[in-house]
Amino acid sequence: MNRFATIALSTLLPLAALAAPAATQATSSTGHYFEATLTEPTDETTPIAGGVVFRCDGESCTGPRSGHRPLRVCTQLRREVGQIASFKVRGELISDELLARCNG
Repeated sequence: MNRFATIALSTLLPLAALAAPAATQATSSTGHYFEATLTEPTDETTPIAGGVVFRCDGESCTGPRSGHRPLRVCTQLRREVGQIASFKVRGELISDELLARCNG
């Protein structure tokens, strides 16, 4: 039985090491999948956009991952809270072109 456990662990540990980076890539270094900076402060504290419940404080909104495309989430968030100055997905800014489309 002891030998079986050793073989099982030696097989599973390398697989776990491969899966760990994938799990951490789902969010940015701040722990949020979506991050938006607004051009004006909002009074909305928990707008919903693209199935995501955002947490907003003044000119900053953050939210977890959703199954929708980032452009759709950004566009719906703009409808709820106003113009968006910047929008990040997993810590990466979306392109100026996508941001322009988001702000319609």
